[in-house]
Amino acid sequence: MNIGVIGTGYVGLVTGTCFAETGNHVICVDNDPSKLEKLNQAELTIYEPGLELLFYRNIAKKRLSFTGDLAVAIENAEIVFLCLPTPQGEDGSADLSYVFSAAGEIASILKKSGGGRNKVIVNKSTVPVGTSSAVKAIFTNGGIPDVDIVSNPEFLREGFALEDFMRPDRIVIGSDSKASLEKMKTLYEPFVRQGNPIIEMDPVSAELTKYASNSYLAMRITYMNELANLCEKVGANVDLVRIGMGTDNRIGKRFLFAGIGYGGSCFPKDVNALIRASIEMGSEMQILTVVDRLNQARKLLLVERILEHFNKDIQGRQLAVWGLAFKPNTDDMREAPSVAIIRRLLDLGAKVSAYDPVAMPNARFYFKDSIQYAQDEYAALNGSDALLIVTEWNEFRNPDFTSMKSKLKYPLVFDGRNIFEPDKMKDLGFIYYSIGRKPVL
Repeated sequence: MNIGVIGTGYVGLVTGTCFAETGNHVICVDNDPSKLEKLNQAELTIYEPGLELLFYRNIAKKRLSFTGDLAVAIENAEIVFLCLPTPQGEDGSADLSYVFSAAGEIASILKKSGGGRNKVIVNKSTVPVGTSSAVKAIFTNGGIPDVDIVSNPEFLREGFALEDFMRPDRIVIGSDSKASLEKMKTLYEPFVRQGNPIIEMDPVSAELTKYASNSYLAMRITYMNELANLCEKVGANVDLVRIGMGTDNRIGKRFLFAGIGYGGSCFPKDVNALIRASIEMGSEMQILTVVDRLNQARKLLLVERILEHFNKDIQGRQLAVWGLAFKPNTDDMREAPSVAIIRRLLDLGAKVSAYDPVAMPNARFYFKDSIQYAQDEYAALNGSDALLIVTEWNEFRNPDFTSMKSKLKYPLVFDGRNIFEPDKMKDLGFIYYSIGRKPVL
């Protein structure tokens, strides 16, 4: 098929590349000249493990190309994917201006070229309930009534997006058009050959499915964080409790790790969007209101423990931070706990030396010259009073502990991701604070 992808952000670039990998001809559109220049020179503009090989291969095969001309991308496209940002507005709702603007431009182009010719316009962006109807109205009011609108939410985990797209748990397609459903099923058939389902539903249910899924996972994380607090009070080990819970097949093992809160481009935004939508509909999801409040507070847990250890005064102390991305295998720092933590530490008069394997360039956007950017994890420790572990990168899991102790002023570690075992840290002579487990003092 000929596919148009509007937007070359995280979702758009993964979507376009993966569809090209199965033999489709994909044209991706973006209005950022600097990004287009890089893409047309076969330079990836996002960090995602494994994407580079597919990206290069499909450009070389001439199945994947990039343009700033929207008309070129949709001229011969049978299916056009809207992979556009829907950032959180000041009131918590999703900002749909990019989606509506693109829909209006496409409608105008199609009208000039003689109509929609039964094109399928797909909302791949995360959008609130009712967006498909609103987009359809834009085309109808623009004189293009023969365009079908489909809701096809993405379920991509940053760091595992290639795996999620190429071998999805499920594909959700929301449409009132049988012909469009069949066309979408044909497009996705190569990705579900092992039998995972393509689930057909109405557009409203499809739109809500994405928000419901992400908000539920955010709720699981927050539940475990609250449970970790109780574990510390009663002397239990939250990691052992997690294992005991996760082996129950009614619960499962995933998203049960206690820590210092969730971040990223999806969970915070989607939770708030669903809260806002539920309030507008007169059916507030109060549980999510609590989840969001608890998560915001959770991000500063390590700061509270540092202040407690240093008798409420960290003025002039240097603190090393390992990990800046909101999770491993990505350079994304949107809503990352590291941002809240470091900004609070700086406000309290501390100095920060930080290291992350891939997120250092993005960190400069958030912190400018207010922190030290270390060349590696050990350089961050030089002369520091303590180490904070904020992101659980694999390369942090088995460090040279002797070197760590020699570089730190004090053998003091605040672990927000429980990557070390308390007994081992005790044997090594560290003072060690973790989450939902007894501290080593």
